[in-house]
Amino acid sequence: MSLLVGTSGWQYKDWRGVLYPPGLPQRLWLEEYAGQFTTVENNNAFYRLPTTEIFASWRERTPDGFVMAVKASRYLTHLKRLRDPAEPVHRLLDRAAGLGDRMGPVLLQLPPNFQADVDALENCLNHFPRTVRVAVELRHPSWWQAEPRLRAVLERHGSALCWADRGSRPVTPMWRTASWGYVRFHAGLARPAPRYGRQALRSWAGRIADAWPDADDVYVYFNNDAGGAAVRDAAEFARAAGALGRTVSRTPPAPGGRR
Repeated sequence: MSLLVGTSGWQYKDWRGVLYPPGLPQRLWLEEYAGQFTTVENNNAFYRLPTTEIFASWRERTPDGFVMAVKASRYLTHLKRLRDPAEPVHRLLDRAAGLGDRMGPVLLQLPPNFQADVDALENCLNHFPRTVRVAVELRHPSWWQAEPRLRAVLERHGSALCWADRGSRPVTPMWRTASWGYVRFHAGLARPAPRYGRQALRSWAGRIADAWPDADDVYVYFNNDAGGAAVRDAAEFARAAGALGRTVSRTPPAPGGRR
């Protein structure tokens, strides 16, 4: 699959006229999205874990080859803060099994005030089967001071350190900890906000191309949803990566252009 490019979520009303035709009912937005992108990061599961039946309905509504990454419930990451992970992890995987072959990686995004606790992270990762790809987005700077052990834990579990961008710059170390990668774009500095500029996207395409060969999977999601910025930037990033010879998943053809 190589470079899979999409957005964090798909149910945004201000995407009408950017990705969704103005008259298209909201109940058909996933089908429209999946016709233009090959992957999406599902944020719904973070706020309220859907039922197995809802996950199964998303599978039925998307085409073969579509990949849905799942953001782990905030109950596990923010409320429990990774304590006693067995039941929340089992419940997440049991529900998400409804996706079948559409299931992509699980994202563990930890709170920005969650200081480094490598033992808790390792205990949590121990409850995921090796068949499940787990990306970890760490946001408190103390994690980077635990580098040797943290990197070893991630590498041992085949878990990807999520590379993140905020303000058109990396806010995480560029550690490759798995044979696959996971990158999230939160907000750029271009106008209209929160767009990314072409040079920032080209730089990121180069970082990814330098870190992973084309045969390895790298999941890239744009979380700057306001005003359809994520849709436009995902498409532009895909073109920048393609210009470097990368195999890139389906994205819209320059939706709406740069305003």
